[in-house]
Amino acid sequence: MSTPALMPVYPRCGVRPVRGEGCYLIGEQGERYLDFAAGIAVNALGHGHPKLVQAIADQAATLMHVSNLYGSPQGEHLAQRIVDSSFADTVFFTNSGTEAVECAIKTARRYHYANGNPQRTTLITFNNAFHGRTMGAISATNQPKMRDGFEPLLPGFKYAPFNDLDAALALIDDTTAGFMVETIQGEGGVSAGTQAFIQGLRKACDEHGLLLVLDEVQCGYGRTGKMWAYEHYGITPDILSSAKGIGAGFPLGACLATAEAAKGMVFGTHGSTYGGNPLAMAAGEAVLDVMLEPGFFDHVTAMGDRLRASIEQMIPNHDHLFDSIRGMGLMLGIKLKDAAVARDFVGHLRDHHGLLTVAAGENVVRVLPPLVIEESHIAEFVQKLSDGARDYAVATA
Repeated sequence: MSTPALMPVYPRCGVRPVRGEGCYLIGEQGERYLDFAAGIAVNALGHGHPKLVQAIADQAATLMHVSNLYGSPQGEHLAQRIVDSSFADTVFFTNSGTEAVECAIKTARRYHYANGNPQRTTLITFNNAFHGRTMGAISATNQPKMRDGFEPLLPGFKYAPFNDLDAALALIDDTTAGFMVETIQGEGGVSAGTQAFIQGLRKACDEHGLLLVLDEVQCGYGRTGKMWAYEHYGITPDILSSAKGIGAGFPLGACLATAEAAKGMVFGTHGSTYGGNPLAMAAGEAVLDVMLEPGFFDHVTAMGDRLRASIEQMIPNHDHLFDSIRGMGLMLGIKLKDAAVARDFVGHLRDHHGLLTVAAGENVVRVLPPLVIEESHIAEFVQKLSDGARDYAVATA
């Protein structure tokens, strides 16, 4: 068997999109799909949002890339807007979420190095975490499917059960730099950190001189109905990695930090050829323009509540298949009964009902629509989901 030109690392399905319109994807033959996957929480403004499209087109005709050896008025302006909308004092722009995580890891370690504690290199992370696919990111998870075949991995990580505060605290020792945790786990099963867990990690960091590093690549940037998921917990982190919705489809990520946490990140400690390029900054500006309009997050919250209530109302009609719903805002997960397989059901919805969702750990179907959905999209989603559950029951009976 010959190797295809496109490296076969993805189990690609038969959907072959060539165009997008709002909350829909259109395939090669004109078939339409209701997109409640949104590029795995990336297409926050849907497809073809006019403000984003115009911003990218205008900037592409002006200046797409320039080396970071030169000043960046574009980067400075977007960074200040993000600082003004978050806990952070400073921002490093990347091209992806995993790069933002790498920067976060380096920032945490460099902080302790700058403070005269170079032995503090270990980050305590959590079971079922997903932080990306680089060597550093896969070393920060204990999931075999991410790690197998890539050993030796990087040292400097310990793992505790998610939402088990006592287990996490028991791992603290003289080498600990801090905790790195998804405020809401995405790939791991749309599991939200409890109030006691997230607040407890913050308290432990304050007591032990450690750093709290939040991975909000999937759950941040409006996805939960607030700009940042940590806002639901009444705490602030020291460092945060962001991506996905930050560019709404354009490759963009960011590592945010307080001035104190970033004290070790001085000239020469980090860099990126493409990070912070003018084209990405224009996309980021357009996304913020839309998200910071009055009522945007209220809309996300309202649609999230409506979507959740609609699913909860439907679950008893298919209780042979659906177990429960979890998550926040428009980052929801439907846990299936053990007899079903989430990946198979996602494929069934896609192939037979034109509905796009995403599988996750713990036998969960992720529901991640664009943040601009309306009630009509929710009604269509619930109808397709219900029809799919009925057909799937017949097919697997």
